Amino acid sequence: MAEITYDDFLKVDIRVGRVTRAEPYPEARTPAIKLWVDFGPEIGEKKSSAQITAHYDPAALVGKQVMAVVNFPPRQIGKVMSEVLVLGLSDDTGGVVLIGPDKPVPDGARMH
Repeated sequence: MAEITYDDFLKVDIRVGRVTRAEPYPEARTPAIKLWVDFGPEIGEKKSSAQITAHYDPAALVGKQVMAVVNFPPRQIGKVMSEVLVLGLSDDTGGVVLIGPDKPVPDGARMH
């Protein structure tokens, strides 16, 4: 594993946001959900596509706080322009479990 410096870590802007809208994304090569996430007044609402269908239903995601990298350049994912990378961990069967705070925090708060 390559080591990084603290300055390298600071280049990655990871923030918490609240899912405001979620829709199935059946056109994706791998089953996915389209997400709209509000990162507060400084960043605003951003769109993403996430392969999280193993554990999540779109309707249940609305209001959930999630962590995401907000300073990657936008990336075309099929028909969706993904503006942030929502973060998760793989379970023992490969399903993705989202990362988020265990207590409410202000939307837009930066991870440190």
